[in-house]
Amino acid sequence: MLKRSILKGAGAAAVLAASFALAGIPAAAQDKGTMRVAFGDVPGGEMVNFMIAVARAAERGVKVETSYLQSEDLAAQAIVSGQADIGVGTPYALIQKVNAPIRMFYQLSMLRFNPVVNGEKYQTWADLEGADVAVHGRGSGTEAIMQLMAKENGVTYNSVSYVPGSGVRAGALLQGRIDVSIVDYERRRLLEREAPEKFIFLPLPEIKATDEALYANREWLDSESEAVAILVEELIKTWREINADPAAIVALREKYNVLPDIEQIEVDELVPAFTDGVSIDLFPNNGGSAESVVEDFTFFTTSGTLEGDAADFKVEDYWYLAPVDAAVDKLGAL
Repeated sequence: MLKRSILKGAGAAAVLAASFALAGIPAAAQDKGTMRVAFGDVPGGEMVNFMIAVARAAERGVKVETSYLQSEDLAAQAIVSGQADIGVGTPYALIQKVNAPIRMFYQLSMLRFNPVVNGEKYQTWADLEGADVAVHGRGSGTEAIMQLMAKENGVTYNSVSYVPGSGVRAGALLQGRIDVSIVDYERRRLLEREAPEKFIFLPLPEIKATDEALYANREWLDSESEAVAILVEELIKTWREINADPAAIVALREKYNVLPDIEQIEVDELVPAFTDGVSIDLFPNNGGSAESVVEDFTFFTTSGTLEGDAADFKVEDYWYLAPVDAAVDKLGAL
C-alpha cells in the first residue's frame, strides 16, 4: 500500500499569528479593505512577481497580509476556517472530497515542472518501482504529475512525502536526503549548475494544466469584490509586463522593495529564471478562463487527483471567473 507522509509543524493559527507581514500602503490611498494571503510554501524568488502585484494593489488602497505556512494543507485549513482569506494552490481534491465552499479565481502559473532522480540509482521512469518520492503537497500539481507518470509507466511508489518548496526539495536532492523528486525550472538550473553529473531529468508529455491558482471562500469573494477586482487587475498587468520584458523583474523588485531578505543567489537568478519562465509560457496573460479550467479537469482526472469523468465536471463548481472576466474586459485580452 502506498504510504504518505507530510511535514509536521505548528497549527495554522499559531503559524499565521507569527508570520503575517503587512504590505505597505501609501497614506493617501483610500482604504479598500484588507486581505490575508496564506502560502503553503517558503518565500523565494518565484514569488517576487506576486508581491510586486500586491504592492501595486496597496497603492490603490488594498492592504494585503501574507503568511508562509509549512504546507498547502495548513494553508487550505486556514482558508476554510476563516483564519486567512486567500490561499495559493489547486485545491481540486479538497473541493470535491469535502464540498468545501471555496473557489479558485485567478490562474497564477502553469504546470512546468521537472521530475528528477539521482542518476546513480535511477535512470528511467520504469526504474522507480518501489521508490520513495518527494512532491510539494497533497493534491498539488507536482503530486498529480508524479502519479500520472506512475500510471503511464506501470510503477508503484513505495511512498510519497510532502516537502513544500521547490528550493527545499532541490536542497534535499543535493544533500542526498532524497533521490526522486520534482522541481521547478529555476531549481533545475540550480541542480544542473551544482551537480551536473549527478541528476537525470525524466521526460514528460506536454501538460496543459494549472500549477498554482488563488482561491477563497465564495462568500468572501462577493463581500470583498472591490478589493479582489483591484488585486486581479494588478496581477494581470504585472504578469503582462514581465512577459513582455522578463528583465523588468529586477527594477520592479527594487522599486517596491519586495522580499528583501531572500538569498542573494535567488536575486542573481531572477532575470534568468523569469526569462526561462516566460519562454515556456509559465505566466498566463489573462488569469485563466473556462477553457483552461476544462484542461485542468482533463489532467487532474487522468492523474487521479479528481475522481470521475472530466466531461462531467462543471467550471462553476471549482472556479469563480467573474473577477478575471471583468479585468480582461477592462484591460483587453492578450
